[in-house]
Amino acid sequence: MPKLDTQLTALGSPCEFQLYGQSMDQLEEVTALCRAELSRIERKYSRYLDGSIVSEINRCAGSGNFVALDSETARLLDYAKTVFDQSDGLFDITSGVLRQAWNFKSNQLPTDDALRELCKRVGWKRVEFQGSSLHLPVAGMEIDFGGFGKEYAADRVAGLCRGAGITAGLIDLGGDVCILGAHPDGSAWQVGIRNPRDPERAMAVLPLSRGALATSGDYERFMEIDGERYCHLLDPRTGWPIRGLAGVSVVAEQCLVAGTATTVAMLKGTQGPRWLKKLGLPYLWVDAERKTGGSLWPKNAPNPGA
Repeated sequence: MPKLDTQLTALGSPCEFQLYGQSMDQLEEVTALCRAELSRIERKYSRYLDGSIVSEINRCAGSGNFVALDSETARLLDYAKTVFDQSDGLFDITSGVLRQAWNFKSNQLPTDDALRELCKRVGWKRVEFQGSSLHLPVAGMEIDFGGFGKEYAADRVAGLCRGAGITAGLIDLGGDVCILGAHPDGSAWQVGIRNPRDPERAMAVLPLSRGALATSGDYERFMEIDGERYCHLLDPRTGWPIRGLAGVSVVAEQCLVAGTATTVAMLKGTQGPRWLKKLGLPYLWVDAERKTGGSLWPKNAPNPGA
């Protein structure tokens, strides 16, 4: 069966499609559709692009002007609200403004005053709705789809592939992975889990033939000051980085679900493993002390700190 491997950059991340199909013409056509869909999602939801609906919503913050939402955006915002509720407010897509206080290349901590001022612009419960329109009531308030946009894109691309008849393949968007089906010989895909203290190495390898895998960790953007690690995952209530867990991986049917589960678990810190166990999805965690656990952790795998 023909196979096409494609590497590209999209949504600010290195991406890869490994697809099996009936012909190279089919695979090239499907790959083009996938590229177009990633571009569409980026144009629509990137906070960096002036023409995106996210930028339009953010520009109107504090103006009194409501922005009409199409059905796709309304569904994504409804999902964000659901995760906000289920995470006790820790997963908050209005918390992106906190990044303004954090420059992880500076090796300097923000002041408490700076964080207090930014926290005044955070709070999903403040968001106002009128029918299918939305308004951010505080000037300088923002929404940001960065916490789940890439995972949503992975699911969309996987759906396009399945709709085109691709039943074997792997979609990898910057570490968010969807499995379309096993290799044609029936063997599973071997998907590595990053070691949070040595991200170029895998601390475990999972055999997957279906579903999706997402991973969150404190190694993506961080700085260390006086032996303390400060990462990009910020508590929306205080503006300070979370502590307790170094990395979390979750397997689910949808990458969107897996990704938000990993983020919520990281934000819950030391309570994350307990929350994951109650959630009931296959998971793996490693904490700041390099202890490991979870239903996915291979019994004979070496300690990631080794």
